[in-house]
Amino acid sequence: MPFLTRASATVDPRQAMTNMPSSAATAISAAQAPDATSVQGRSPWQDARRRFIRNKAAVVSLILLLVIVLVCVAGPWLLPNAYDATDWDAMSMPPTWKNWHWFGTDESGRDLLVRCLIGGRISLLVGVLATITSATLGIVWGATAGFIGGKTDGLMMRVVDLMYAIPYLLIAILLITILGRDFYLMVITITVFSWMSMARIVRGQTLSLRSREFVEAARAMGVSTPSIIFRHIIPNLLGVVVIYTTITVPGVILTESVLSFLGLGIQEPMTSWGVLIHDGALVMESSPWMLLFPAALLSITLYCFNFIGDGLRDALDPKDR
Repeated sequence: MPFLTRASATVDPRQAMTNMPSSAATAISAAQAPDATSVQGRSPWQDARRRFIRNKAAVVSLILLLVIVLVCVAGPWLLPNAYDATDWDAMSMPPTWKNWHWFGTDESGRDLLVRCLIGGRISLLVGVLATITSATLGIVWGATAGFIGGKTDGLMMRVVDLMYAIPYLLIAILLITILGRDFYLMVITITVFSWMSMARIVRGQTLSLRSREFVEAARAMGVSTPSIIFRHIIPNLLGVVVIYTTITVPGVILTESVLSFLGLGIQEPMTSWGVLIHDGALVMESSPWMLLFPAALLSITLYCFNFIGDGLRDALDPKDR
């Protein structure tokens, strides 16, 4: 019968491989086996890096920010003009190629380019140090409140609400007036009033993490609460912390610039972009370059941080994975 003929002609592939020589069977199995390199996956950080690189604005901002930082750090050592050297023959000189006065000079004949680079050092250092301390305090405070919960959470977050209710600028001016305008006192003053937003964000993320399986497993193994917070909760908040840190740095730099513009910031012989903007605003009509160059550097730096923060937010967003 035709049906039986077709059925008898059907051959089981496994039986065929059993009947063929071992070398041929091995070759077919190797050809059918998937390549290990072709199925190798990418980690979430690799995916985030690829998405960040595709963001042209963030990449350009990162390169420009690195250039600004490098120039501010190494520039004063390479330029021939000293930071506090005065040239009485070149007072209030507009930008010129003569004697390397590319940004001009101030009313005392000091080179504005070197002063802008030194001021960039101070402004960036204040921004980084104040952001690190405020982020550390906010992470620990928010993670502890969110993980413990209950009355402890309510009490700790009411402290945050109380800090929000205090007029920040007035208290900062009062503290600087009483304690002085030293560099580290400026950092401490800015830190005291810049950690609350980080604490709220970390607390919200911790509330969603404390019921996850790895936290329950750690509790079942008898791991202490501080160990769970520092070894399991905080490392899983790294993406949110990195994003918000890039947003905090320009805010801190701008705060320092505002205080310096009001005459309550860095004192001579040190300077910052805020101090230079304050000095330039006084002679804006006669010497506009004294205002334009430090203001341009400050604006470019703030925009770079904002674009980098937007790029990191898009790259680390779990909804885009």
